[in-house]
Amino acid sequence: MQIWFVLTPGVLLLDYAGPAEALRMAAEMGAELNLHTVAPVACLRCSLGIELAGLAPLPDPLPSDSLVITVGNANEHEDYASAEARAVVAWLRTVARQDTRFASVCSGALLLADAGLLAGRGCTTHHALIDELGRRAPSARVEHNRVFVEDGPVVTSAGITTGIDLALYLVERHFGAPLAAAVARRLVMFLRRSGHDPQLSPWLAWRNHLHPAVHRAQDAIARDPSRRWSADQLAAVAHVSARHLSRLFVEHAGVGLVEYQQRLRLARARMLLDDARLSIERVAELAGFGSARDLRRVWRRHHAEEMRGGDRPAGRVAPAVARP
Repeated sequence: MQIWFVLTPGVLLLDYAGPAEALRMAAEMGAELNLHTVAPVACLRCSLGIELAGLAPLPDPLPSDSLVITVGNANEHEDYASAEARAVVAWLRTVARQDTRFASVCSGALLLADAGLLAGRGCTTHHALIDELGRRAPSARVEHNRVFVEDGPVVTSAGITTGIDLALYLVERHFGAPLAAAVARRLVMFLRRSGHDPQLSPWLAWRNHLHPAVHRAQDAIARDPSRRWSADQLAAVAHVSARHLSRLFVEHAGVGLVEYQQRLRLARARMLLDDARLSIERVAELAGFGSARDLRRVWRRHHAEEMRGGDRPAGRVAPAVARP
């Protein structure tokens, strides 16, 4: 994957550096991606008054499998009226290939809106710019109070620190949840928020601690959630006794060992249910449940609200769960 961060004069440095560092770490840890930083000018001043130099020009054409990320500015109303920002908008209007994806951090959504890329799509931006985004993209479905919103090939984020949440989501989506969890841990992220905040990805929830033994056990479970991990096996990985690991898990992760494993198995089952070719029995097997009955039992216990008529992410399971 080729990822292009697009900067304009006055770029808010955290909007750029936060997600860029998260993605750089992901690449360093095995993600097959290449980072590029481009701009309509070779040198520009950022929000902190520092000059960013050596910037590559806007690519034309884009290579295949590209993700273009427009980055927010400190003073978007003035900055986005500049000739450099208008050049970016003109470039955005013409550069997309069939497989090009777009993302934005903070007010970068305004550039996507001006280029017509948000028309008819769900999107979001910084809470102070929601109305402005609606004016620039009148046919878009602008969503309030969201960390990020994905609609087709476009994902927009609320900005500032949520750019890091967006980057971790992109890593999880394209390169796997275990790698996203490893990057979040390396970033010492106290909280990784999802697009439906405060709902958390089970792969990254319960990691808001710094205990190495618990992290070792969680890493092992995340690498192979379908495995029937015993307390003794996880204790060997964590280098502590089974009894001590159970106490540490509850104390530092805030959840029990069995509960944590079940949450990750359910998350895997949710992903597998997107494949209509798989039967419920096969999904249960691949996710690490003993049977479809076990999957339904655990699903019902953990998703009682969904079963009462809320969002049912896997319609093939939800009706079955309600059966005695």
